[in-house]
Amino acid sequence: MQTAIVLVHWLLTVWGCMGGLPGSFAWGNFTVLAVGVWAIAQRDSVDAVLMFLMGMVVTVLTDIVHFGIFYPTLDLPNENRFRFSAGMAILSLLLKPASCFFAYQMYRERGGDYNVHFGFPSVSRNREAYQSIDQQDESTGPANPFNQAQDSKPAARTY
Repeated sequence: MQTAIVLVHWLLTVWGCMGGLPGSFAWGNFTVLAVGVWAIAQRDSVDAVLMFLMGMVVTVLTDIVHFGIFYPTLDLPNENRFRFSAGMAILSLLLKPASCFFAYQMYRERGGDYNVHFGFPSVSRNREAYQSIDQQDESTGPANPFNQAQDSKPAARTY
């Protein structure tokens, strides 16, 4: 599945680079796709898939910025080529959230567990460490100094 993701995004990025988008669009997307090839080559690497996933998320944001800044409002001499190129780049952008979902699934399959802790207290559902107070054992209960045995002699007082 990951091979198909990388191939589709590679093809759409190549077509997207044919028009008026800057070189930074190509460098960012091809770098992330190179990390995707690394994730395919090392099937047991959790780090490679996590880097591919984070790279895809970053390229979603940078692609939006590229379209916002570099999409021309004027007439271009090669308007048809630019429209095709921009269409393929936009299609790649629309497919990236689905690709991120599949990359995250692959990350979880490889044993990754993405836990982020910001220092806030959290509630845990793990109740194995707790003991029930309903079923206390008589021998392990705390000694009660007020409930001593009746047949024992009181201790001598020292003044």
